[in-house]
Amino acid sequence: MFKHILVPSDGSQLSSDTAKRAIAFAKETGAKVTFFFAKPDYPVAFYGEGALIDPTTPDKFAEMAEQQAKEILAGHEAAAKAEGVGCASISSVSDIPYEAIIAAAEDAGADLIFMASHGRRGISGLLLGSETQKVLTHSKIPVLVYR
Repeated sequence: MFKHILVPSDGSQLSSDTAKRAIAFAKETGAKVTFFFAKPDYPVAFYGEGALIDPTTPDKFAEMAEQQAKEILAGHEAAAKAEGVGCASISSVSDIPYEAIIAAAEDAGADLIFMASHGRRGISGLLLGSETQKVLTHSKIPVLVYR
């Protein structure tokens, strides 16, 4: 049925739990997995007179984001390999994660996006929105939401 699953992760415990479940699902179906992490872009801020300036340079920020991505993705890859599931990892810089997730799935040739739902409901879900909801709304690739 599904042969290539994209699993986005933000490094949270919920994402880690979802990655474990995606690995088990991939093992059961014989699919391979590509883990994905959307690295944040350097925040551009305008400072007025007397404002504090962030000492982090764009290069240092990018280096820290890359290190974070490598650590998160390496953990998921190790878990997949321990289960005998073929895997790969990719990351990209984006401040709009849902667009980056969809683009990564398309670029990787995934036929399923397997992602977590943070479970916001009611007003907070409506106001805050959800990357998962945005992926569901905009993706042409099927999405499996794990709760």
